[in-house]
Amino acid sequence: MATWAGYQALGSDLLPEMDEGGFVLDYIMPAGSSLTETNRVLEHVERILHATPEVEITSRRTGLQMGLAAVTEANTGDFTVKLKSRRSRGIDDVIADVRAQIRATEPELDIEFTQVLQDMIGDLSNAPEPIQIKLFTNDPALLAQLGPRVGNAIGKIKGVVDVQNGIENTISGPATDFQIDPVVAARLGFTPTEVSQDATAILDGLPTSDPLIANDRPYTIRVRLGEEHRTSLDAIRNTVFNSSSGHTATLGSLATIQQLPPQNEVKRENLQRLVVVTGRLEGSDLGSGIAKVRQIIAGLHLPASVRVEYGGTYEEQQKSFRDLLQVLLLALALVFGVLLTEFRNFPAPIAILTSSVLSISGVILALLITNTTFNVASFMGLIMVIGIVAKNGILLLDADEKFRAEGLSAAEAMMHAAQRRLRPIMMTAIAAVCGMLPLAFALGAGSQMLQPLAIAVIGGLAISMVLSLVVTPVVYFLLTRDRATPEEPA
Repeated sequence: MATWAGYQALGSDLLPEMDEGGFVLDYIMPAGSSLTETNRVLEHVERILHATPEVEITSRRTGLQMGLAAVTEANTGDFTVKLKSRRSRGIDDVIADVRAQIRATEPELDIEFTQVLQDMIGDLSNAPEPIQIKLFTNDPALLAQLGPRVGNAIGKIKGVVDVQNGIENTISGPATDFQIDPVVAARLGFTPTEVSQDATAILDGLPTSDPLIANDRPYTIRVRLGEEHRTSLDAIRNTVFNSSSGHTATLGSLATIQQLPPQNEVKRENLQRLVVVTGRLEGSDLGSGIAKVRQIIAGLHLPASVRVEYGGTYEEQQKSFRDLLQVLLLALALVFGVLLTEFRNFPAPIAILTSSVLSISGVILALLITNTTFNVASFMGLIMVIGIVAKNGILLLDADEKFRAEGLSAAEAMMHAAQRRLRPIMMTAIAAVCGMLPLAFALGAGSQMLQPLAIAVIGGLAISMVLSLVVTPVVYFLLTRDRATPEEPA
């Protein structure tokens, strides 16, 4: 019970907290923002970044994103920021400072911060944000109402930052709709395909048949009409085109042209329409943050027609923990089978695995003392402890069996075995702990990724020295004290 209570008090994450020495700043300007205005805001953001003493170098992309996004709006992009190796503040403090400055001076800019490795892992696992609330319903109007409502609610939670309500961050810029009249186009000597290409040439441009070769690399060139042809709807309507048959006509006489308001991107999962409200965590672990979010969502009393699911990093964490729990149970079963084969009785495997399972308390205690979250790395360390503790039990009970075979009583055999195996058990445990200390202190590049594993192993080994010399022999003695002492061989 104490171990379970300690586990409940631990925070939980998918991966260990790391300072990668750099971060990615994703940004979204309001839909329809001009490149001139977007560039003005981003130049100000660049000045903020360069004025931050910990920042070494930055790079910016507009209309393009890291990851697997095939299409990116012109008002969307990111900054990649590299920090100095020697600095007085950690990466979380630097991000918080930059976020506060941008929020205060450029409130129209929607920003989101993440470290580089976390961003790449998120993109590859299709779970880029720690908090991802999926709202499913077939009513688009209800989704448009619930997205901002849920976003505002979770944005008030302490530690939840960079909230996206799923509505404002999925709006595309204004669109121009062309409705071609085939009859009119044919009478004026144009085909619908020609009219479509002419309209595309104004707004998007048409790719040339041959790419431009520069420095042995091909570049696709798009050719479109000048800026004066798309300054307004009237300019688009009055643009004159020539058909392949030699006829001329304005685009307005060939098609009905109208400006459409900005539209939200329609998202579906398993053919069901949804809105995804996302957020990131600052100063809070994933498990505690999601627990607060669940509590807030439950208090909103959403309509019964709305189904809520929690995805993102939290979903990946739960899946990873379930898989690792299966690995743990399989490891216990395999260890039990090996011990049963070796000792040919049930008391020995039971006594050894009792100590192995109880060593989990040492893992939890070490994580609590060091204020380390329970994550995939610490879970792997817990599984490793099971095997190491089992090895100590094998040394002890093997000696006990030998002394019993020599005719000693159960109590005498166990005492002699404990005295004989005390030094090997202590030496192997101390040697393993010393080998894990550099990782536990996060010495060296990349060691933060395995730091929780080392802490878990050290905690398990520290308590295993007591368990292997006290719990294992006591349990084995109680289970075998009535067993007859084997006769000495002739």
